[in-house]
Amino acid sequence: MRDVEVTAQGARIRWVEMPGDPGRATRVYLHGLGASAAPYFAASAAHPALVGHRSLLVDLLGFGISDRPTDFRYTMEDHADAVATALEAAAVRAADVVGHSMGGAVAVLLAARHPHLVGRLVLVDATLDPAPAVHGAPGASGIAAYTEEEFLADGWRQVRENVGPHWWSTMRLAGREALHRSATHRARGTEPAVRDLLKALPIPRTYLLPAADGPPAGSGELVAAGVEVVAIPDCGHNIMLDNPDAFAEATAHALRAARPAGAGPHGATGGA
Repeated sequence: MRDVEVTAQGARIRWVEMPGDPGRATRVYLHGLGASAAPYFAASAAHPALVGHRSLLVDLLGFGISDRPTDFRYTMEDHADAVATALEAAAVRAADVVGHSMGGAVAVLLAARHPHLVGRLVLVDATLDPAPAVHGAPGASGIAAYTEEEFLADGWRQVRENVGPHWWSTMRLAGREALHRSATHRARGTEPAVRDLLKALPIPRTYLLPAADGPPAGSGELVAAGVEVVAIPDCGHNIMLDNPDAFAEATAHALRAARPAGAGPHGATGGA
């Protein structure tokens, strides 16, 4: 396990690091709301189709094994900037970044705000648009329906019942302020919108989604902007867990895409 301080108040992000060929691009895996990177991505990072790269399975601030500060805002931009600080400390450049659900939104913001850190992007059923708050709904929409005071007092217990034991197994590790604030900001969306930022990125981008869901909203615009949209069979939202072989093969294919002109495996463009 590695860690680095990412806020002025001393909060630390932690990650599981898997060694790999230093001549190949580093890979960074970002989990979704209420999750943790290692339980969701360790098997994928070690899959024969993806193994061999230095891989960082990063827990966002407030989640998993990272610190859970109560003085952090937990906006999507804040998450992206905190991850950027961690990647800078880990000497990462032009990484292959794989982001699931809310982690996909963070990955897009990371690429937009810190372009030297991201060379290729794979979004796994990622959050691109705002979502209305709905009492009783599982996930971000249900959490965002509470005020923070309501959620901290008793709302988290109802969320525990709504999300079920599998999701709660990692959600229970999250700071409750972190969970509520992240869900609220995820539901509100960003300005500019994540979808618009994704379309404007000048790097290879792939969006994976469950085939059973049908084409994602605005898929024609994504494709027109150069985003490869790939449907994965026999899976739900947690594609990497539901169909690990298909996920690994599709991700490996996406990460064989050409890098921007002048970018090497570590992201150096031009000089040193």
